[in-house]
Amino acid sequence: MQFLTHISILTLVIEIVAPLAAIIVIVFVHEMGHFLVGRWCGIKVEAFSVGFGKELFGFTDKLGTRWKLSAIPLGGYVRFEGDANAASMPDFKARPSPTSLPGAALWRRFLVVLAGPVANFILSIAIFAAAFAFVGTPVNEPRVDEVVVGGAAEEAGLMAGDMIRSIDGTAVASFSDLQTTMANQEPTPMALVIERAGQKLNITLTPKVAEVKDDVGVTIKVVQIGVKHDSKNDPQTYVKAGPVEAVQKGASQTWFIISATMHRLGKIFVGADTAKQLHGPVVVAKIAGDFAMLGIWPFIYFIGFISVSIGLVNLFPIPMLDGGHLLFYLIEGVIGRPVSPVAQEWSFRVGLSLILMLVILVSTNDITGLLGR
Repeated sequence: MQFLTHISILTLVIEIVAPLAAIIVIVFVHEMGHFLVGRWCGIKVEAFSVGFGKELFGFTDKLGTRWKLSAIPLGGYVRFEGDANAASMPDFKARPSPTSLPGAALWRRFLVVLAGPVANFILSIAIFAAAFAFVGTPVNEPRVDEVVVGGAAEEAGLMAGDMIRSIDGTAVASFSDLQTTMANQEPTPMALVIERAGQKLNITLTPKVAEVKDDVGVTIKVVQIGVKHDSKNDPQTYVKAGPVEAVQKGASQTWFIISATMHRLGKIFVGADTAKQLHGPVVVAKIAGDFAMLGIWPFIYFIGFISVSIGLVNLFPIPMLDGGHLLFYLIEGVIGRPVSPVAQEWSFRVGLSLILMLVILVSTNDITGLLGR
């Protein structure tokens, strides 16, 4: 009984520490992107903070930057000279100097802001590349082990044991390739080449939209062809990639997450899917703990996945986010002058309201989904 108690305490500790560790790593890398490019551009950095609120501890380096860990570990910021707040809203009352962010050339400001999301993408590529190089990819054939009754595959004549060799002219090397293809697929006709008893057959099928439960029990719509694969029948081996191939695969995996996320958000935006599948910090924390319990590599891989998402979200053209700043800079480049202080101030207020509403939405989805389970 005492042993089981120790296990339960260890599980609880991991589930608390894992999401905090993931957030700290991702935020640190994101802000480090801003920091490094800012210093390279000759802009003075006044503070580098992981977390918001009261400073827990920190130090000041020889160039005057205050490095600190703050009490609320749900983000972070780099405050440059000329920033009015942690969101890098310009201090309109101060006169821009050559070492301030508002006083820097437009292209320098653009690079400083863009560097944060880019740093997240680089982290993800590095993590995925390391996974492909040091852990490898499990070998799984594009084999159909079961045909779902009433699914598109059954109607098209697929049978258990068939090998799916290509989809719309693109080679399929593994069942994972099939899953990746279906992630962004629409319910439109697909041309398949399958192998059955040594013979290749051409089959056309139209995937169907099915309703499934996500990780927290929310019903979402997915496009399926109606086949299943049993990994227990695959050889338990992994193929490791070389350095160049690993980086290529890491970049491809990062782009896949970006495109799949945008595809899903697009369907929500047009009303083809439900916003209930949007999740926030509560579910992310739970999943972080689950992955940490599986081992160090699954947890590191999870960090790579979330890092892509953080980088992508920050590029959305919403004031308060990096994308909002980039939008202002693009407008400035077109009209030849900065957006007026009044317009920027009101935009930041609207942006803050949008972010707060989004946080409430996803947190509500998280809590109701977990309670529903």
